[in-house]
Amino acid sequence: MIYLVDTNVLLRLVTRTHPLHSTIRTAIRTLRSQGHQLQVAPQNCVEFWNVATRPVDKNGFGLPPSDAERLLRLIERLFPILSDVPAIYPEWRKLVVAYSVSGVQVHDARLVAAMKRSTVSLIF
Repeated sequence: MIYLVDTNVLLRLVTRTHPLHSTIRTAIRTLRSQGHQLQVAPQNCVEFWNVATRPVDKNGFGLPPSDAERLLRLIERLFPILSDVPAIYPEWRKLVVAYSVSGVQVHDARLVAAMKRSTVSLIF
């Protein structure tokens, strides 16, 4: 089975001091040892960069772009990136209209649209 790795998982994975860091590492190892594939969407990478470089007083990590780039390279090595195909947009549009999605949830709806247009079946 292919799992889409959520941005929050990525953020905690690269933050060794986060209380969930070791739990997330163990979960990733377990899923891989069971033969599952873990992938990210381009949207995850965009969201990761946003939080990584956002100031701490705005609920971000406050990292300089050079540090965010180093961590993003790590993520890209660990998890294959789904293709960002044009068919995602109409799928996203259908979802946000059908379910009255608004605010920050529009980003998650785009991840669901990407999953629907690929072979990913679950979010981790």
